[in-house]
Amino acid sequence: MQQLVLVALLASGWTVCSGSGDWCYQTQFICEHPCNAPEKWNHANQDCAGTNQSPINIVTRKTLKDERLIPLQFKNYQQIFRSIIKNNGHSVQVGVPHISTVSGGGLPATYKAVQFHLHWGDNGGPGSEHTIDGEQYPMELHIVHMKSHYTDLTTALRDKEGVAVLGFFYEKSNSANRKYDPIINTLQRIKATNGNTSLPSISLAQLIPPEQNLTSYYRYKGSLTTPGCTESVVWTLFENPIPLSAEQLKEFSTVQYHDGKPMIKNFRPVQSLNGRQVFRSAGAVFLVSLTLLVASLAMTMGLS
Repeated sequence: MQQLVLVALLASGWTVCSGSGDWCYQTQFICEHPCNAPEKWNHANQDCAGTNQSPINIVTRKTLKDERLIPLQFKNYQQIFRSIIKNNGHSVQVGVPHISTVSGGGLPATYKAVQFHLHWGDNGGPGSEHTIDGEQYPMELHIVHMKSHYTDLTTALRDKEGVAVLGFFYEKSNSANRKYDPIINTLQRIKATNGNTSLPSISLAQLIPPEQNLTSYYRYKGSLTTPGCTESVVWTLFENPIPLSAEQLKEFSTVQYHDGKPMIKNFRPVQSLNGRQVFRSAGAVFLVSLTLLVASLAMTMGLS
């Protein structure tokens, strides 16, 4: 029977192959050059099989309100800086001077920005790492911070709350977001892996929604979303998405992996919560309550 199954597989053109070597995304895996796709990242790093992994799907009705999750305090996010934008083989990444900090909002310390990078789909298709009630957005921004007294990320990751990542979703808009021109315009120059170029002057504030629109967010304890998958991250995910045009979103799919294949769908699938609680800010609760109130009023008016 086993021989018949093998013959059938060969006859149908299927190839049995397994991952080896370095980690990769599913869109990179081919039998001629196998690598450890997401389901086998634990082969590349054992921590990827941990119980507090990221990303996750946030089921909003199961989130718990936390009164400590008041608006965060952003310091020097308006500060203009120059940096290098790089294709690191898995994403597009920009180093950030350690002058920008975030604190408050239930964070256990003050955290300073280290770098930001992005995860996206295929030509503007679904590509965020986290999902909200199963919805996957076109792209997700991660601004990575470490506790202010640490001097490097490696040391910070040894602390169970040493790293704080702010996550932002993107939505497709009818018009281009000109605040993203400095990044979009450099992508053609960093197509190849390890390609890098100078990034025109930008600020973190210009990349994210206005501070007054950042009161609605979710919080949970998780991990890095790439190997080594270290479980030392305090995650904050904001509800208010960032608008980009379809053309701007598609530009990210022109970047390439090391083998020249398009860098698309560079996101890790959502991981099990394993009993973790996801908390929501008071702002998020207010928005939900307001929506229900409007719906209730509309029904009342319709019945009268």
